[in-house]
Amino acid sequence: MTTHKLTLDNGTAVHFRNLKPEDLDKLMMFYKALPEEDRRFLRIDVTNRDVVRKRLELMTEGQVVRLVAVRDDDKSIIADGALDLSPEDWRKNQAEMRVIVSRDYQRQGLGMFMMKELTEIAHERKVELLVCKMMKEQRSARKICQKLGFRKKQIIPGYVVDMFGDHHSLLIMTRKVSDAWGDLKNIYTTSDWRRHR
Repeated sequence: MTTHKLTLDNGTAVHFRNLKPEDLDKLMMFYKALPEEDRRFLRIDVTNRDVVRKRLELMTEGQVVRLVAVRDDDKSIIADGALDLSPEDWRKNQAEMRVIVSRDYQRQGLGMFMMKELTEIAHERKVELLVCKMMKEQRSARKICQKLGFRKKQIIPGYVVDMFGDHHSLLIMTRKVSDAWGDLKNIYTTSDWRRHR
């Protein structure tokens, strides 16, 4: 992918690029700096280095596309995004999207930009349906998805467990890639990386 750059509202210059296996140390620093409340709803224990390393190995198998947002000054990772491509024939038309942003850089459009980049990749790979899964309590994630036109597909009560062992309802939201890509092109263009207001 072409590296894209943007300047956040607080003046921080960042760029998006593909995650690399050698980014493991930087990725662990990013994860460990997340507040416990943000890590609570993640599907894996991101503080476990072995677990994170195994997730990185999926990239080499072609099952997952991973992007990161990196500060230009100190090269630290401030956002992580993934597009899971299903290896199953009956779901090869789908891809699951996941994004997590550092607390210090939330509410500055970074999550929206990351989802735009992942949608572009899904479009290039001829994915037809984007899927976002989250615990019902993840209100910020739900709000971003709604802004991007994702709609509730299903809620499964008590289906998942957070890092503290508490049960939660799983919310599944979907959006057709063709519709999402058309809308995003109207909001952002590759030559104008300012936030649309």
